[in-house]
Amino acid sequence: MALPSPPDVLQQRQLSLAELTDNATATKLRLFAWMQYARRTDNRILELFRQGLIKGTVTGGQGNEGLILPLALLADKSTDTVSFTHRDLGGHLAWSGHLCDHLNHYFANAESPTKAREGNIHHGDPANRSLPMISHLGAMLSNVVGSAVSLRRQGQSSVGFALFGDGGSSTGDIHESLNLASLISAPVLFVIENNRYAYSTPTSEQFAPETELWKRAAGYGIEGRVVDTSNVLDSVAAFADAIATVRSTGKPLLLEAHTLRLRGHAAYDTCDYLKPGETDSFNAADPLPRFRQQLVDAGHGDALTALEVEIDAYIEACIQISLGIARPTADLVALKTEVFAPPADPIAWLTEPAAPASLNFAQAINLAHRKILTECPESVVMGQDIATYGGAFKVTDGLLADFGRDRVFNTPLAESACTGFAIGLALAGHRPIEEFQFADFSTEAATQITLNAATYHFRSGAKVPIVLRLPTGGGLTFGSFHSQELESFFLAMPGLKALYPSTPQDAFNALLAAYEDDNPVLLFEHKGLYRSAKAPVQFDPNYRAVWEPRHGSAGDFATVPTYGEMGGLASDIANYFADEYEMEFDIFDLRALSPLRLDSIKASLARTHRLIVLHEGRTTHGFGAELVARLTEEHFFDLEAPPLRIGAHDMPVPFAPELEEAYRPNRDVVIDRIADWIG
Repeated sequence: MALPSPPDVLQQRQLSLAELTDNATATKLRLFAWMQYARRTDNRILELFRQGLIKGTVTGGQGNEGLILPLALLADKSTDTVSFTHRDLGGHLAWSGHLCDHLNHYFANAESPTKAREGNIHHGDPANRSLPMISHLGAMLSNVVGSAVSLRRQGQSSVGFALFGDGGSSTGDIHESLNLASLISAPVLFVIENNRYAYSTPTSEQFAPETELWKRAAGYGIEGRVVDTSNVLDSVAAFADAIATVRSTGKPLLLEAHTLRLRGHAAYDTCDYLKPGETDSFNAADPLPRFRQQLVDAGHGDALTALEVEIDAYIEACIQISLGIARPTADLVALKTEVFAPPADPIAWLTEPAAPASLNFAQAINLAHRKILTECPESVVMGQDIATYGGAFKVTDGLLADFGRDRVFNTPLAESACTGFAIGLALAGHRPIEEFQFADFSTEAATQITLNAATYHFRSGAKVPIVLRLPTGGGLTFGSFHSQELESFFLAMPGLKALYPSTPQDAFNALLAAYEDDNPVLLFEHKGLYRSAKAPVQFDPNYRAVWEPRHGSAGDFATVPTYGEMGGLASDIANYFADEYEMEFDIFDLRALSPLRLDSIKASLARTHRLIVLHEGRTTHGFGAELVARLTEEHFFDLEAPPLRIGAHDMPVPFAPELEEAYRPNRDVVIDRIADWIG
């Protein structure tokens, strides 16, 4: 179906300050047209929602046009990157796409650019560097920082636009992102959309009443500015200068923009919290009618009326087209298939090292880092203390000296922003590897991992190729905050892949396999294996086999799937029962926890008719529960005994060696549990 052509004035998506001098009248009319277009579209969306034609709810940008249209029109949309917020429909309209694309999104119809998987303003255009927001305020800023830095590293003079509200300014992610951007001199314009209310909470209840948010810039060592967006031409000048400053200096700048929210937080907002007369004061400062009156006073009333009629006709024509598009079909196969990005083509790795070297687990991962950094120029390695110091467990030792700080760099103590930064790097063309000092600290980045990175492909089609390395597990008397097994915690959320190797060669293979994948991959590395026995390690052309279980010792008495450090314990236990009971176990090292490929294990279970699941994580809600469920739902009637699930006890990880030994599965306990089960 042919889509209506936008009015000529709306086919020009760019604006420069010079135009206001050289071609002032036409430029002002174009700016007004875009503001009117955004206002009328917002109003019609609200009306359609109230008619029941748009589901969920809607937020409005009425009153925000004096901020978002100057910014979006002044941006270089061929190279800049942005993440718009709830009030920024006008920015989406100016940045990219046809109005029907945006309306299809709101109607959640079959041609929605998000395939009807995201609602309201939660959409973007990652292919054109418009990053779709999530509702967790502040979480998108670091994605913009990463994307802008990635584009600069690729030789573009990009600027990132990171927008957030006065309410969002209270979140930790805002602080982390501003600090990170200041530290690395990221070319980002941070814009505070200060409309005086966070939902119903006034700024006086969000921070000290006399606080001026732009002055917080001094605390980060960056420049801060303020602008009142109710005067559109002043707003254009302020944004033009701020953008030019960031583009030329390559440094961040914080701009507090005083703006308006004329329609409340969302469609259901009654606004009964407003003070008497406050609505009248907001309407009096509305930038759109003020700008229109300026143009009328300058003699352009007829031109404005003609533009308004043309814009309204275009909007109505697009609404009718989008209303006529069929509802989406609930194709569960397609939905499930698109949780992950498609399989990536294998990297043409050099067949080096060809000769095996005797390495422990940590050295094998270090070698894999070296191979990646040598052969893949888009790779970067980042994390706390990973550069000069070489990481808490010395896994990255020597990489800085050999590859330089552009490729191997420390991050501040800010797991959320730094993971969001890695996501932004990945979205723009880099392939980062981030080391968490301990897996436990990744919970600080849970939103970035599970709701940003893990959902990007499903909701926008964008690939997020990042590797998150997680030193995990107990047995080293590190206590509750340095010994967690978090695989079940993270893998309850869709969109994450996970590898958990147990040998040096598998560790080497796992990092290569994770690196070339176009999805976020969690690489669990048991700390107890880092300095364990050495083994031969070399380049394995079959490195992708790490995504499948590895068959260990063979047997016909029971099937035993396990992973991580428990793999060695399982082999020890199998030897004991073979010697003492003449019972042989069929042991499988899972290696990959997501996707979980169990065909070989199911075939074993069909033959042995008995199942023992061994893992270090806690028993309740542990990964073993998922294994038992998946394996027994197909083979329940084949079983000759109830499944045996062996994991850690349901308590925080205790510190003292004697207590931790009792907490985790150990040789004596596992032998007793299996013996009782057999008996």
